[in-house]
Amino acid sequence: MAKAAAPKKPAAAKAPAAPASAAKSSAAKPAAAVVSLKQLAAGLAETHEMPKKQAETLVNDFVQSLADHLKAGDKIRINGLGILEVKSRPARMGRNPATGQQIEIAASKKIAFRPAKELKEAV
Repeated sequence: MAKAAAPKKPAAAKAPAAPASAAKSSAAKPAAAVVSLKQLAAGLAETHEMPKKQAETLVNDFVQSLADHLKAGDKIRINGLGILEVKSRPARMGRNPATGQQIEIAASKKIAFRPAKELKEAV
């Protein structure tokens, strides 16, 4: 006597399906590499024939200089890269997603980056 095959469960019942856009993006592109300041400095050192330690110092000082200017409220324009500036966000009302209760979100500052045309075209 042959056993009757049990009806198969739909695939969606096993696990929730990922959105189509997420599936396409993860399948189409490999994970992006993360490049550190140390790696950038090593590349500069090699290109400009200077010691890695000196290149690291220059890159770290450059980043610190950017931070100092942003703290002072300056707008930084780097040709070929873009514009960095500090923008103020006013206080506003929001909702706690867990409870739906209204909460006040405090005013804050954020760093805004607007890429240069050359950078947009290169990417």
